[in-house]
Order: sequence, then structure tokens, then C-alpha cells
Amino acid sequence: MVLGKVKNFFVSYDCLNDSNVPVFASGDYVSGRVIIEVTGEIRVKSLNIHAKGLAKVRWTESRNAGSNTAYTQNYTEEVEYLNHRDVLIGHYRDDDNCEEGSDVLHSGRHEYPFSFELPQMPLATSFEGKHGSVRYWVKAELHRPWLLPMKVKKEFTVFEHIDINTPLLLSPQAGTKDKMLCCWFCTSGPVSLSAKIERKGYTPGESIQIFAEIENCSSRVVVPKAAIYQTQTFYAKGKVKEVKQLIANLRGDSLPSGKTETWDGKLLKIPPISPSILDCGIIRVEYSLMVYVDIPRAVNLTLTLPLVIGTIPLHHFGSRTSSVSSQCSMAMSWLNMAIPERPEAPPSYSEIVTNEQRQNRTRAASRDELEGPLYAYIQEFRFHPPPLYSEIDPNPEQETITQDRRSDACPSR
Repeated sequence: MVLGKVKNFFVSYDCLNDSNVPVFASGDYVSGRVIIEVTGEIRVKSLNIHAKGLAKVRWTESRNAGSNTAYTQNYTEEVEYLNHRDVLIGHYRDDDNCEEGSDVLHSGRHEYPFSFELPQMPLATSFEGKHGSVRYWVKAELHRPWLLPMKVKKEFTVFEHIDINTPLLLSPQAGTKDKMLCCWFCTSGPVSLSAKIERKGYTPGESIQIFAEIENCSSRVVVPKAAIYQTQTFYAKGKVKEVKQLIANLRGDSLPSGKTETWDGKLLKIPPISPSILDCGIIRVEYSLMVYVDIPRAVNLTLTLPLVIGTIPLHHFGSRTSSVSSQCSMAMSWLNMAIPERPEAPPSYSEIVTNEQRQNRTRAASRDELEGPLYAYIQEFRFHPPPLYSEIDPNPEQETITQDRRSDACPSR
């Protein structure tokens, strides 16, 4: 008898969209199949799956302990969000080489379905950062007598929904600053800046309307600019590592001495980026809009306005005064929302996975509702090459990063 061989062994998720992007949220059922293609007959002792969700932080620092001594300190931390095991064939055994009780797979394609529910608690959104990540995956293990186990792993994406239709995220953000310039012993006039945006919450694909006024009473030619920054903060063993990167920027016209420039809704588009991560204990992903004046031979005059990048876009129904609880009840619906008229509409976040298995929360959704721009943005932000990083390290004794220290960082010219 000639023993058969495993030709293909992989994990496939059940997706209801043409983009075939497996995306889920807390409380959803993740379903799929483990597929085995064999040539000839093989004996299988067991086929197991292990679903895991893990936030992990890791970085190293080199320190000097004297003139001739140096050492490297590792900082690591983990938070587990999902740990589920299931047996699809056979059962767990310790005697790996025992053929008794093994199953026989005949030549051809074999599919073994699996399904499990994600925890109802808030989950961290899938994320890849410089010093940490949040990942979810299913690993399948095929055990055969007298052979090493075969293993295959496939990731899936989890979104912890952020509904920007809440009073806090719909509130306008504004600020005003001025700066007196000096040249040796002569005092030049001030440069003043005031800026405002309509709200704090946005989704990828939207354009932020920036309303600003820049007055140049100095003797220098200045340039107004704006930029979106992402700040990644990692926590491990009481230490903090912070990484800031430029996401998008724009430049205004040069402003001569004695002139004023007004931005009446100047647009800055948000590219495909990960949503904000605000509830993970070891990783935070935050965003800010910096409106600033580039001043030659001087520190820039900068206004920092906080942003929250969400997953559920702005919709017209529901007033700003409606209760947060009623708005949160809509956050998990994943239905297409009607978008108010704006210079550029945000992408439509529609229902992603079937809810037939979800207890007491059955909702009907047509296939048309499952094919929106969301999936293109998911693909892009997961694999979009990030801009260059710049790191801001806290003092060794400092265990938290204050808002003042974050806001002191000036945008790149």
C-alpha cells in the first residue's frame, strides 16, 4: 500500500463580500473551513483548531552600566483577547504514534467547518505598529501517526467599532495662538493663528474641513500648513515607547509681512488608516490635526486639535442631543448609512458578516449591503506602507506621557 500525501492544507473564512476580507467585531461568530486535499489514503489522528487574539508589545533598549559595560534591556507585554480550541477530527491524545482510533481520509478534497463566537467584551482593533501589534488568527494542526504535525495559520481582522455619531465626537474643535518674533534687540510684530474644525470624529476617506485665519504682523514671510499625525504609544513594565508619524499634510500660500490668509473650509483628506485604539491597556493609537505656521529661523506656531478615527461614519438621522446609549445601539448594526452632502463623502460601512448565529440579535441584510468601499479601505490600511517614523522617548523615570509633551512636537517642514 502506497501512503497518500497531503497536497493542500489551509484555512478559509466564510465572507459575504466580493473582496473576501474576513472582518468581525466583538460578539460576532467567526466561521470557516479547514480544507485538506490529499492524493491517496492517509490516516489522521486528529485535526484541531486554535483561535487566538493577542495584543503584544516588544522593544529593546541599550544602556551603559559603566565605562566598559553595556547591556540590553527587553520590554515585553501581552494582553489576550481570544483563546478558543476545538477538535474537528478525532481527539487530543498523548500517544502521537498510535494508529489505533485514527481516521482514514480518502483521495480528494475534504472540508471541515468550524465556528466560534468572539467575546462580548470590547476587543482591540487589529493593528500593526513599530513596537507592537494586535492580531487575531486561526491555526489548524493536522496530526498523523508517526509523522510531525502539519500546521497552518490564517489571520482575520477585528474592528472595535467607534461610532462618530456621538455628542463628544460631533463637537467642534478650535484654538487660537499668537507668537511675538524678535530679531536681536528689535522686536518684530506677532504672528497669530486661529483654527477650527467641525467635529472631532472622522472616518477614513473623509476630508477634514479646516477653517483658519493666519495674520502675519512680523517682518518675515511665513507659510501656513496643516498635517494629520498618528501617535502610537506602547506600554511595558512601567516604561513607555512613543512613535509619531505623519499621515497627511497640506501647504498654504506664502504669507508676506502685513498680510492675512483665511482658510474657509480647506480640505485635508484622511487616507486609509487604522481606527483609533483607545481601550487597550498596552497599545494606544491616537490622531491629531496640527495647524501651524512655518516661521523661518524660529519655532513654528502650532495648534493641535485632537481627532478620533472611527468605523461608523456620519449619518443624518439622530440629532446631536440624542442619547449616547441609543447611538451605541446602532454602532453594531453595520447597515448602510445615508451620508449628508459634503465635499467628499466618507466610505459606507455596511454589514460585514452574517448575524444568523448571534443570539437575540438576528438582523436581515441583503448582499448589496455587503459590498461597499469599506473593504477596500480595510485592505489598504492593513498593507499600506507607513510613512517614516519619528520616535519620542520619555525620561527613564517617567511612566506616562503627558499631553503637554506630545503637543510640543512640531510638524515636519
